[in-house]
Amino acid sequence: MRTLHPVYIDRGENAVVWDCDGKRYLDFVGGIGVLTLGHRHPAVMAKVAAQLDRFTHSCFNALPHEPYIAVTDWLADHCPIEGPATSMLTNSGAEAMENALKLARAFTGRSGVIAFDGGFHGRTLATLALTGKVAPYKVGLGVLPGNVHHVPYPCREADISDADALAAIARIFKVVAEPQSIAAVVIEPVQGEGGFRTCSTAFLQSLRHLCDQHGMILIADEIQSGFARTGKLFAIEHAGVCPDIVVMGKGIGGGFPLAALTGAQDVMSAMAPGGLGGTYSGNPVACAAATGVFVALENENILSRANQLGQRYVDHVEKLRLLPGGHVIGAVRGIGAMRAFELVNDDGAPSPKRLQTLLQLARQNGLLLMPSGEYANVVRLLAPLTIPFDQVDEAFEIIGRLLPALADVQ
Repeated sequence: MRTLHPVYIDRGENAVVWDCDGKRYLDFVGGIGVLTLGHRHPAVMAKVAAQLDRFTHSCFNALPHEPYIAVTDWLADHCPIEGPATSMLTNSGAEAMENALKLARAFTGRSGVIAFDGGFHGRTLATLALTGKVAPYKVGLGVLPGNVHHVPYPCREADISDADALAAIARIFKVVAEPQSIAAVVIEPVQGEGGFRTCSTAFLQSLRHLCDQHGMILIADEIQSGFARTGKLFAIEHAGVCPDIVVMGKGIGGGFPLAALTGAQDVMSAMAPGGLGGTYSGNPVACAAATGVFVALENENILSRANQLGQRYVDHVEKLRLLPGGHVIGAVRGIGAMRAFELVNDDGAPSPKRLQTLLQLARQNGLLLMPSGEYANVVRLLAPLTIPFDQVDEAFEIIGRLLPALADVQ
């Protein structure tokens, strides 16, 4: 495994961490989007502490427990699914996506899947087949499972229009596979690893129509974009589209390992009893943590704060451009607080070298940042939505001081 930041964390509090030598850092990595509410949010820790006094494990398939039901009931009430909804809890987003694929196959009797370039859906074999990026994830692995067809992701950054992407799907139906062989279309409404690229409302609506027309399942991967990151509970809500299955993880558990898939009741019931499950899936302590996340979302106006935080990010990036060396700052991406900015060369081309330099220098100055994007030149801003605004200002002040050094990198 490769480690991005060679820093060993000793403790954390909201958006700040300290290493084993006592050095303080602003954490804009946030467990790669897990810590939506920061390190050790009080509501999460209170629910966890109470559960630890009761019991720490019960395999739900064998002996069900109330914390699991508390989570699935909340998801049924809040996920953008049309009609009655049912959920399954898992340990990770990749595991949730694996089960979504199984259900799509069982429900439709088909095996094909359409996914998008630049998408990231996991590192297990089946989810890796969906992931639209070879290096470093697929190198040396040979043929991957499935019947997966990739098409361009329509977004401004890739100069791909909605019409281009829809034409690519039409070409699959004409040249590669008939629509009746496709079980599902899998899409991130906002790509995470892909660099916070966003597709349009019109495109998501077109996908919904396409799936309805051909009897395909629409799966929204909200593992990174879910739980208020974009200013709505789920990113696909911006488009007013209801998928058949929502796959989620990261922010749902408040720092504890939990993921889920929630879908239309008939789709989620497509497999025989016992066909879904797992030993640790829906661990009661992780479920308790999730109920703490739900309390915070409802009581602390987190959706509104995500939009405020996102605007503050945008304003700061615009100010960076006006500073000495500010020409290295490219476009701002994303929606709500799911924001990123590009680092570019003097000619405007992507600059992974300048990004790597920023990661190192920022870390030395007490700021931890996260890279992404097709050309590894995009900085993802994944600080907790609960970060104090003065710490946001502090982080961008650090970046601003580093711009002249970045401009020297060729």
